Amino acid sequence: MLEQLKELRLKALNELSRVGELEELESWRIHNLGKRSKLTQVLRSLASLPLEERKKTGALANEVKLALESGLVEKEKSLKETYLASFLGQKGLDITLPGRPIPVGRLHPITQALEEICNVFTRMGFQVTEGPDVEWDYYNFEALNIPPDHPARDMFATLWIDSTETTEKARLLRTHTSPMQIRIMEKERPPIRVIVPGRAYRYEATDVTHESMFYQVEGLAIDTNITLADLKGTLFEFCHGIFGKERKIRFRCDYFPFVEPGVEVAIECLNCHGAGCRLCSHSGWLEILGAGMVHPDVLRRVNIDPEIYSGFAFGMGVERIPMLRYGIDDIRLFYGNELRFLKQF
Repeated sequence: MLEQLKELRLKALNELSRVGELEELESWRIHNLGKRSKLTQVLRSLASLPLEERKKTGALANEVKLALESGLVEKEKSLKETYLASFLGQKGLDITLPGRPIPVGRLHPITQALEEICNVFTRMGFQVTEGPDVEWDYYNFEALNIPPDHPARDMFATLWIDSTETTEKARLLRTHTSPMQIRIMEKERPPIRVIVPGRAYRYEATDVTHESMFYQVEGLAIDTNITLADLKGTLFEFCHGIFGKERKIRFRCDYFPFVEPGVEVAIECLNCHGAGCRLCSHSGWLEILGAGMVHPDVLRRVNIDPEIYSGFAFGMGVERIPMLRYGIDDIRLFYGNELRFLKQF
């Protein structure tokens, strides 16, 4: 066995000297140092040898292994240096050229808009919370003054998960973020100041202004002596924070079952500055959110006395803000995963 080891070392080193490519070197390594190589088989068979023979054979086998591993390292280094020298000689390398830029990820434009909206309201003392996308009918409709036979349900093209005889036990994909008003007021006592960003879902055909999934931000404030003036002041501050202090803002009456009175908030058109254009349907104004004073029946349902407490709520579509700001005319662009569009933000 000692003679076999000496012959193995001589043969392997001779083959190594003739290797000229890194691929050939890897084949040499597997053949001479791999798990099925003759050297490995010798090392595994040492336990079956007599003690004296085992010592001599083991020492020589380790010596052969070290010699082959050392030769492998030197050969690999030599081949890599030869390859690099030939590469530089053929193509050249201009070290004054700038390096290739590494692609850097960035936040989605809707995520950027959400963060900007939340930052404006947190500066005014609002907390940020989230709620479930799958909601009970009770929270999505009934607790918000929209019973099963209420015509306002036609406003919400609902994606139902359960079909049961008792709608209170039916589950759905929430059609707005307003259910969190009820969940929050059930768990917390006034004063309450909170905003709720999240996804909402509608079963409707998609077009340039409609998507089956979109983002909303819900706002709620409950305390003593809160009036419509507080609502106006809060939303004026928000609109100025997002669109600039020079932007004009308009409040008009609107209807939502869970607020009384309800209002629609619009800003001066970003394109025509109130003169009237195609973007604003020649009205000079762009609607951005709905709001109002929380209905007394909603407060009673969560055991908050409307004789003592009052509050306001508002809700806005997040996609509408970057669409207005950047002149984007198709909401589907946000969710089409087109990198050429997303990289602009």
